[in-house]
Amino acid sequence: DREYNSSFKYATNSIKTSKYNPFTFLPLNLFEQFQRIANAYFLFLLILQVCKIQVCCEPPNNRLDRFTGTLTFDSQKYSLDNERVLLRGCTLRNTDWCFGLVLFAGPETKLMQNCGKSTFKRTSIDRLMNVLVLFIFGLLALMCIILAVGNGIWENHAGSKFNAFLPREENTVFSAFLTFWSYIIILNTVVPISLYVSMEVIRLGNSYYINWDRTMYHARTDTPAEARTTTLNEELGQIKYIFSDKTGTLTQNIMTFNKCSINGKSYGQDQSHMHQLFIIFIVDFSFNRLADPKFLFYDHSLVEGVKLELPDVHAFFRLLALCHTVMAEEKREGDLVYQAQSPDEGALVTAARNFGFVFRSRSPETVTIEEMGIQRSYEMLAILDFNNVRKRMSVIVRNPEGKLSLYCKGADTIIYERLHPSCSEVMKVTTEHLNVSQHQRSLVRLQREYLFIFLRVSHAISHTLDNIALFPNLLIGATAIEDKLQDGVAQTIEQLAKAEIKIWVLTGDKQETAENIGYSCNLLREEMNDVFIVAANSPEEAFALESNMELEFLRTACMCKTVICCRVTPLQKAQVVELVKKYKKAVTLAIGDGANDVSMIKAAHIGVGISGQEGMQAVLSSDFSFAQFRFLQHLLLVHGRWSYLRMCKFLRYFFYKNFTFTFVHFWYAFFCGFSAQTVYDEGFITLYNLVYTALPVLGMSLFDQDVNAGWSLEYPQLYVPGQLSQYFSKRAFMMCALHSWYSSLVLFFVPYAATYDTARDDGKDGADYQSFMFYFSLISTLYSPQLGLDLSYWTVVNNLFVWGSLGMFFILTFTMYTDGLFRLRPSSFAFIGTARNCLNQPNVWLTVALTAILCVLPVVAYRFFYSQISPTINDKVRYKVCQMKEPAPRPRRTKLTRRSTRRSGYAFSHAHGYGDLVTSGRFLRRHALTPSTELKRNEETNLNTFIVLNTHRVPCI
Repeated sequence: DREYNSSFKYATNSIKTSKYNPFTFLPLNLFEQFQRIANAYFLFLLILQVCKIQVCCEPPNNRLDRFTGTLTFDSQKYSLDNERVLLRGCTLRNTDWCFGLVLFAGPETKLMQNCGKSTFKRTSIDRLMNVLVLFIFGLLALMCIILAVGNGIWENHAGSKFNAFLPREENTVFSAFLTFWSYIIILNTVVPISLYVSMEVIRLGNSYYINWDRTMYHARTDTPAEARTTTLNEELGQIKYIFSDKTGTLTQNIMTFNKCSINGKSYGQDQSHMHQLFIIFIVDFSFNRLADPKFLFYDHSLVEGVKLELPDVHAFFRLLALCHTVMAEEKREGDLVYQAQSPDEGALVTAARNFGFVFRSRSPETVTIEEMGIQRSYEMLAILDFNNVRKRMSVIVRNPEGKLSLYCKGADTIIYERLHPSCSEVMKVTTEHLNVSQHQRSLVRLQREYLFIFLRVSHAISHTLDNIALFPNLLIGATAIEDKLQDGVAQTIEQLAKAEIKIWVLTGDKQETAENIGYSCNLLREEMNDVFIVAANSPEEAFALESNMELEFLRTACMCKTVICCRVTPLQKAQVVELVKKYKKAVTLAIGDGANDVSMIKAAHIGVGISGQEGMQAVLSSDFSFAQFRFLQHLLLVHGRWSYLRMCKFLRYFFYKNFTFTFVHFWYAFFCGFSAQTVYDEGFITLYNLVYTALPVLGMSLFDQDVNAGWSLEYPQLYVPGQLSQYFSKRAFMMCALHSWYSSLVLFFVPYAATYDTARDDGKDGADYQSFMFYFSLISTLYSPQLGLDLSYWTVVNNLFVWGSLGMFFILTFTMYTDGLFRLRPSSFAFIGTARNCLNQPNVWLTVALTAILCVLPVVAYRFFYSQISPTINDKVRYKVCQMKEPAPRPRRTKLTRRSTRRSGYAFSHAHGYGDLVTSGRFLRRHALTPSTELKRNEETNLNTFIVLNTHRVPCI
């Protein structure tokens, strides 16, 4: 009773806390919650979200070269352009913290807008199989209609004669209808399900061969080749066009300072040349505490010139240390890290660093360098940055003594035009030195000195200074920088060219660089006089890929021996690939290593990713991957060709044996009253594709080789038949069907004629139904040894599969025809004793031998005469290999030389440098670096006669 208990003042059941009161609950609870750092982070995000920041910008698009928008904050509007936007995949460096706002995410980012859609890739054989299967279905329906009509006719004319033991269907149309569907079931072996199962097993096995191939394993990075799909192997044997990226794909993306020419004197040796001589004279830079230990040089005379304080040598390296837009970060004393707009600039500044002219730091007004241990600060009056028109860079500086100097570096063809006539002799000698540097990039340096105090140059008028000619431009020297090709790139391209594979390079680099590299790889040669250039100075002028111009562009490109498309965006790379696929109807392969190659990798029939320094996005989007470009020749010329050849042999033989097997049913129908009776034992029908013929054809499809890997690389021309689809096509399929038709006629009518109205040697009838079935079963099984006509490479496994399958036939047949199984299942094993009774008759063996000879003889005769009259490239190579009786040769490495006197217009950077950023001072702190995005670096390539698509893109990824 609540009222009664209340008089005793008992404690109630209410719960109170002693930790909080109404005043302390909120602050104490918040204090405890924010002990979790994550809650503080979430609160910070909430505060940011309530900030009234509004951005109005263009909708998502794929244009990498521009961005327009407006940011509104505190009633102030700020314009947004491409310089204020970080694209997906960029890296923000040398920045402790920043505020950012996500504009586009996921599929709306410009990178994803440039990526093609992922599509399910099918091989050309798969597409052909779809057509052939439809044809086979039509053939099956035609045969069943013929047999159904035959049944109707037979029922009308002869059916009444068998009423005593075969009940007659009064409705002949219904009987024909039933017969049609009965023969659909009986003749379904023309396309058994085991066909597609076997194809997938073959593809899986050939994929493992790629994964296990040690010749495609890169030990330095511990990267094996990987088949990332198991459905495209045979397509590797039909490639006609290869679309390749440059940087990181053909090159190592590592710039090395190998040689230089200073005032007409050459310094330096090629590292590879020194290794060939087994002599390595590495310069000791221990005198310089700030030297980069990774930098190698092989000419001691240049160091001696620095130590002797030769004026020309000091002026040369002073220029390298001052004329650039590199930014330095020194986290620890002496630990310098350079961030350069291009690898070329980084290599030049690093070279100056090692030879005693160390770039230490910069501010918007000064550049600090250390000259032979003495720190000097130069006042930076102006920077004339590189662009696509000037193709050079200039700086005006005032040294601590007050003297003004203009330093300039750029392409040789640009610098030579601006030299004073007094430099003609030095220019001639320097040109000879540049020509000796066969495959290295060249920059020429000049200097102009102002002997009086010139006005303090502002950025606004700096563009006019380049035309001032009051004082002579003096040539200081030239450098040779090598962007090293990956090992074996030149030989790989040469091999692929012999295989009649056309290689197009699609790069974001500019025309001058691509042309220079083409010559350096000996793919563009001096005798190639006709160079076609399709150029555009702005994105709006790039019409080559428009619908009304694309066909003309493709025709022009296909007339060229080599095609290099420059300044292309990721989306345009995919468009070029789609263009070739659309009009050339050829199998394409795209290979790249970066995120901007994903679109063309997805667009091509085969995508190959290289795991390099640009991340794993290309690999993750690819069908096959490895670490070096040189592995491509082994992938195509060996694995690709073998996979295609094996698959074609498999299909030809599979269709042949199954057509022959099925056509025998067709001929037998005319002798059994079209009653849908099978000519084979039910057990034999079940085991034919599963046991008796499955393993031999799988063994051929997994282990066969017309020639081994060494000879495949020695004769790349063996690859050409795959490009022409000579091994399996509609014509090859029809020839296979005709061969099966002939073999089925021989297989049926020879035993029929041999056993018709005959008697055994014991006087009993020799033409009973069981014996007749056994004839066909035995002869059909003998087609497994006939596979030996197509086998080029007999292994233990092949022998085991071929002869083991034939032996399995006899073992299982004698087992199934025993009286023991008959007693267990009389209805299933009714052929008791048939095998023993047939095989003890000599005429059976003679009939089997005659049938096999008649089936094989036309094939042997055709191949013999065809090989004598019109031998294929395979016949010629195999004959030559047999005649030589020598092991396969190792692939030859060809030494590329360049004797061309043609000088490129290469300039060291393919986009605007950091000049505006350096002089603006907006983000630059003294003794620190500015935020910068990691731009895609210059690239190195190779090819053969030349067309350029220049779309003036901004390379932001």
